[in-house]
Amino acid sequence: MDVAPETQPPLPDPIAAEVMSEEDHLVMLVESLLFVASEPAAIRRLAQALDVTPRRVEKALDRLEQELHRRGIRLQRHNDAVQLVTAPEASDVIETYLGLDLTTRLSRAALETLAIIAYRQPITRPQLEAIRGVSCDGVLRTLLNRGLVEEVGRLEQAGRPILYGTTFAFLQYFGLASLDELPPLEEDIAAALEARAEGEESERSTPSASDGNPISIM
Repeated sequence: MDVAPETQPPLPDPIAAEVMSEEDHLVMLVESLLFVASEPAAIRRLAQALDVTPRRVEKALDRLEQELHRRGIRLQRHNDAVQLVTAPEASDVIETYLGLDLTTRLSRAALETLAIIAYRQPITRPQLEAIRGVSCDGVLRTLLNRGLVEEVGRLEQAGRPILYGTTFAFLQYFGLASLDELPPLEEDIAAALEARAEGEESERSTPSASDGNPISIM
């Protein structure tokens, strides 16, 4: 009795497979580059390395972000740079596994200052002090040492005061994928911040603690 040979699935057409998986292949390459990158990668640099347009890289990043949503890795964006980070939901087990203390709390003053920078960046130290009504030297040094804020430029005016903004470490600390995930400020708080910034800030002198009551936005 003849035995029918086992049927084998047809081999995929290499050309068709290449055409169908072109975008998938690009997503894979982008993920590989981000995995080996030692620091956040600029989208333009990724595009140059892959010899594609920045627009195609953006589309690949959107795809990758969707695919990572249910996994232990997340795509984090800040300005025009991106990087791979662990999911914020895994912070407790990562801390335990590595024997780290990732939950060191910031003081209320540091949190208030950090929140103002996050919502008003780029911002100068005098602008910060005009809003808070107190000196921010010490707390600003703490935030800089923790890597939560950084110098992002200088204001084009007398003295050229330093402009500060948040960093990737800020996003990681609060488990954010990007600044777009910051919760919106309440209208009255936003209005108060705007009024204080416009009415009391001085780029040439540091306001004293008696220049007004600080505004709490936490």
